[in-house]
Amino acid sequence: MEKAKTILAIGAHPDDIEFGCGGTLIKESDNGSNIYMLVASAGSEGGDATKRLDEQKVAASIINVKGLFLAHFKDTNILFNSELIDYIEDKIKKIKPDKIYVNSKNDSHQDHTNLSLATIAAARYSTRVLFYETYSSLVFNPCIFSDISNVIGKKTKALEAHNSQTNKFRPEKVGLINGIKSIATYRGFQIGVQYAEGFEALKFLL
Repeated sequence: MEKAKTILAIGAHPDDIEFGCGGTLIKESDNGSNIYMLVASAGSEGGDATKRLDEQKVAASIINVKGLFLAHFKDTNILFNSELIDYIEDKIKKIKPDKIYVNSKNDSHQDHTNLSLATIAAARYSTRVLFYETYSSLVFNPCIFSDISNVIGKKTKALEAHNSQTNKFRPEKVGLINGIKSIATYRGFQIGVQYAEGFEALKFLL
């Protein structure tokens, strides 16, 4: 994997980042990069806000992040506006990331879409911006892949830290963890490895 000094991963809710790029962040961290996470809301519509933020802190520690920004935008009502853009831009200016990961804008959840659009605006001077995939992504055609076969266990552990959410997903007989591993299996199949995460590129300077 290409080394990058500073990584910023952005998610609308606690657990989004782990879903979409948790394995890649673990690899980046193991490779010596400084990982920062920005979570835009406490996910209060999906459970107790305090508990969900505590779960996010545990997941972040598993990934070994250097900094965790917990914002207080309203769950299910994250708006694409100047307040959100300015918040993200402030963090970008502060940590100067070499690479940014964020929710895909092609998504059935309005928070994911609006956060992605705000990040596109806030990161207009950034040279590497990648969209990640979650269970609610719609049209998603990755052109960049990360082999996470060696860290799938640690990614699973980070997801399991969000224990208030892991049993909420349908179909019940599949569950969240198996669902996410299924996505990773499919993306791995596309590139000939066991497990992978796929990304769309807004822009990526080599």
